Amino acid sequence: MSAPWRRALGLMMVSASLVVGCSGANRIDVGGACVLNSDCNQGLVCTWGKCHVACHASADCQPGQSCITVSAQSTMCESPTACVYNSDCPTGLMCAVDQQCRTQCQTNVDCTSGQICTSTKTCAELSQVDSNNNLLLPDGGVTGSGGVSGAGGAGGSGGAQAEVPDARGAQPDVYMGGTGGGKSGSGGTSGNGGAWSGTAPSCSGLATTCGPLGTDDCCQSLLVSGGTFDRSYDGVDFTDPNYPATVDDFYLDKYEITVGRFRQFVNAGMGTQASLPAASTGAHPGITSSGWDSKWNTNLSATTDSLKSALKCYAGYQTWTDTAGSNESQPMNCLDWYTAFAFCAWDGGRLPTEAEGNYAASGGSEQRYYPWSISATSTTIDDSYAVYCGGSCSGTQNVGSKSPKGDGKWGQADLAGNVWEWNLDWQASSYPMPCSNCAELTTASSSRVVRGGNYSFDASALRSAYRNKSVNLPGHHDVGVGARCARTGP
Repeated sequence: MSAPWRRALGLMMVSASLVVGCSGANRIDVGGACVLNSDCNQGLVCTWGKCHVACHASADCQPGQSCITVSAQSTMCESPTACVYNSDCPTGLMCAVDQQCRTQCQTNVDCTSGQICTSTKTCAELSQVDSNNNLLLPDGGVTGSGGVSGAGGAGGSGGAQAEVPDARGAQPDVYMGGTGGGKSGSGGTSGNGGAWSGTAPSCSGLATTCGPLGTDDCCQSLLVSGGTFDRSYDGVDFTDPNYPATVDDFYLDKYEITVGRFRQFVNAGMGTQASLPAASTGAHPGITSSGWDSKWNTNLSATTDSLKSALKCYAGYQTWTDTAGSNESQPMNCLDWYTAFAFCAWDGGRLPTEAEGNYAASGGSEQRYYPWSISATSTTIDDSYAVYCGGSCSGTQNVGSKSPKGDGKWGQADLAGNVWEWNLDWQASSYPMPCSNCAELTTASSSRVVRGGNYSFDASALRSAYRNKSVNLPGHHDVGVGARCARTGP
C-alpha cells in the first residue's frame, strides 16, 4: 500500500468514526454485504448493499478505482464505470444489470469489435457472457430480469439525521433521512369495503382461477376509501412527512392483470394500431388531460402478431403464451406502458396514479411499511408474504398466491412483489405539490412510474414508500413489469 493511500485511509478512519458511531466487534470488511454504515469497519461506508472504502478524491483509492459520488451524503471507491441508475452513466450509456455502464444495443452491429449484444440489450466482451448471451454477474450468476436491488437502511427518529442508507434502497428522489422524526399509523386488519359493480370485458366467460386456491374471480376490483397520507413515508426508513397527498375513493383491482385476462384483450383484436383506444378514454375523472392521447397511437404494436412477438421479451421468464396453457393465472409481464394503458381503458378502468398506488400500498394514513404490516411499522417479511428475491428469485407466481397473508389494507394482493406495476405518472425528481387527486403529467421525462417491486428484487424494493428511480421507458417490454387497473364509480 502506497504512503498516500495509507495516509488517506488513516484520515478516513478518524472521520468515519465520528459519523458511524461507536466501534464494535464483528464488523464487515470491504465487499461484505451491509445495510447501514455501522455494519462496516471504520473507514468504510455501506453503499449499494456492500462495504466500500470512503473517499474524498480518487487519490484516496486503490489503482483502477475512482472516487465516485453515490448520493449527496456518500462517496466511495469503485470502478469508474460502476453504477446503480442510468443517471450514474455518461450520456449514451445505460446501467446494466451487472452495475456497469454499458452501450445499449439491438444487434451485434451496435457494439464495437470483440463485443456482442447481450440478452439484456447491452454490449459486452465475449468473456463477460455465457453461451446464451446472458451477461455474467460478478458473483458468478447470470442475468435474469433486472438484477437484484440492494438492501435498504434505517431512517432516524426524533428529528435527528439518520445514518446514510444504502444508496439503492432507502432513498426516494429526495433524501429521506431522520428529519422530522417518525410517526406510525394506527394498525387495523386487512379487508375490503365493497367491490366494483361494473363489468370487465377481460373476464367475460373467464374461469375463476385466481387467488391461493385458484378459485377466485380474477376481475374483482375492491374499494379503496379515500383520505390523506404522506407519500414516501413509513416512519422507519422514510421519515420525511413533507409530501402529503389526498385521494378520493377509487376501486383498485384485487389482482394484477393476468395472462388469461390479457388474452381476452388480444383475442378481441385490441392493443394494436388497427384497434386504437378512443381519445381521452382511460382518464382519471378528476385529472384534466389524463386520458388516451392520439399522439401515442404509433406506440402501440402495428398488428396482433407483432404484439404477441413483443410480449415474448425474455425466454424462460415471459408469462405470455400464444395458446392458453398453465400460465393463465400468472401476472402479465413484458407489458409496456402504452399497452397497459390501452388494456385498462378497454377493460372499463384506467392506470392508477402514483399517489393512488402509494396510498393503497401504505394503507392510507396508516403509513404501512409493507402493505401487510400490522402494526404499521412492522418490517416482517418472508416468502409467505410476497413473491420476491427472499428465499427464492425463481420467477413470477400465480396472482394472489400469497393471499390473504400478503394482502393490503383493502384486500388487494401482490401490491408488493411479483411484478412492478405501471402508474399513470411521468417519473419526476420530486412529487407534485400540492396534491389532491394529482398526477405528474406536465413534466414529461423519459420514464413512467412503476411501483411495488418484483420477483427478482429484494425486500427493500417492496417497501410501500419506495420509489423506483431507474429509467422505465414507457415503450419498453420488461420481464419484470406488468400492471393493475384502477376504476372509478360503482
